[in-house]
Amino acid sequence: MTFHAQQPETASEFSNHLKTFRTQRGLSQGELATRAGITRQAVSAIESNLYLPTTAVALKLASVLECHVEDLFSLTPTEDIIEGTLIGHLPQVETSTHSIRVKVSTVGKRTVVRPVTDLGEQLSFAVPTDGYITGTDRTLSGSTVSVKLSRGRDAIEQEISVAGCDPAIFLVGEHLRRHKGRTTVVGWTMGSMAALQALQRGEVHVAGMHLFDPVTGESNLPFLRRTLKGSGYEVVTFATWEEGFLVRAGNPLSIRSAADLAEPMVTLVNREEGSGARLLLDQRLRASGVEPGQVRGYDRAASTHVDVARAIAQRHAEVGIGIRSAAQQFNLDFVPLQTARYDLVVPKSYLKSHPTLTHLFETLVSRPFRNEIAALGGYDTSETGKVRAWHA
Repeated sequence: MTFHAQQPETASEFSNHLKTFRTQRGLSQGELATRAGITRQAVSAIESNLYLPTTAVALKLASVLECHVEDLFSLTPTEDIIEGTLIGHLPQVETSTHSIRVKVSTVGKRTVVRPVTDLGEQLSFAVPTDGYITGTDRTLSGSTVSVKLSRGRDAIEQEISVAGCDPAIFLVGEHLRRHKGRTTVVGWTMGSMAALQALQRGEVHVAGMHLFDPVTGESNLPFLRRTLKGSGYEVVTFATWEEGFLVRAGNPLSIRSAADLAEPMVTLVNREEGSGARLLLDQRLRASGVEPGQVRGYDRAASTHVDVARAIAQRHAEVGIGIRSAAQQFNLDFVPLQTARYDLVVPKSYLKSHPTLTHLFETLVSRPFRNEIAALGGYDTSETGKVRAWHA
C-alpha cells in the first residue's frame, strides 16, 4: 500500500478525526489496520498527520468505523484576512483577549470597516458580523486595520451600506434578502447632512436624507444642488412621511407649536445638528421668535427618531421632533408639522459596479414592500421609486 507524504502546510489544511473514532469504537491501531487491510504503521502515520490516505484507504477506514469519510477527514477552512479603512472608533476592550465584531463593505475601490456596535444598542445584537479585529490598539478612525473574515468575500461584496435615519431601511434589506439570497442591507444611523458627507467620502453606497426647504417648498434637491458637484448621482424617492412633535399620550401640556417649547415646564429632546428634524425645529423656532437658549433641553440630542420617541415614553422629556411611525411605536401622540420626502442618493458609478445595488431599488417599488411600510403609519408610498431630475 502506498502513501503520499504531506507537505507541512498541506497537513494544516485538513482536519483528522481518525484517532477519535477509533478509540470511540474501542479498537487498537492494529485491530483497525487488520480490518481495513493496511498496516498498523500506516494507521499510526495517518493519525499523526504524516500521511494523507488515498481515497480507497479512506473509504475502507470509514467502512470499518461505520461513518462517512468526511467524518474522518475534512478540509479546514483557511483563515481569510482582509485589510480595510476603519470608520468610527473601536470599542474600548482588552484587545489581547477580546475580538471586536465588525462589518466590512466594498464601496467603490475601498474596503470600509465599521464596528458592529455603531449600529446601536439593539441592532448590534441582531446583525451578524462580517469578521473580527484582534490584537490591535489602533482605534483612530482612518486607520488601516486587519479583519479576520467570518463570511465569504463574495457575500461581503454584495452587501449594501446605507447611511440615513429611516428605521425602515432594514425592512428593505429583509425583502431584498428573501428574493435575492445572501444580499443584505446595513443601515448606519445618522442625520441627513452627515449621511450625505459619508457618501461623498466613499464610506457608504447610499445616503438617505429629508431636508425641507421652506423657501422653494422642495425637499432635498435645493440642498443637493448646493452640496454635490457634477451629475454623477441619482436621487430616488424612498417615501414621503409626516414630521411633527412627538408628545406624551393625551398631550398633557397642550403642545401645538414651537412657541410652546419656551414654556418652563417643557423639556425637549433634540436631534443632532445636520439632521432633518433639527432643521425643521430651528425653522419653526425662528418663525415663532423663540431663541434656542429659551428651550430647555435644546442641547440634548438623540441620534434617531426611535431614540427621541423612547426618551419621551420614558418621561425623560416632554417633546421632540420625529416621524409619525416612531410615535405610534411608543404609543405617543403626534402633532403634525409638515410632510417631507425621504430620498436616497446614490452615485451612478455604484449602480454599474455593485453586483446587487440595482436590486435594492427594484425592491423599493415592489408591492409587498410598499404595503409593509405603508402599514407602519405616516408613510406615503405613492411616489416611491420615482427618480428626481436635478442638476448641480
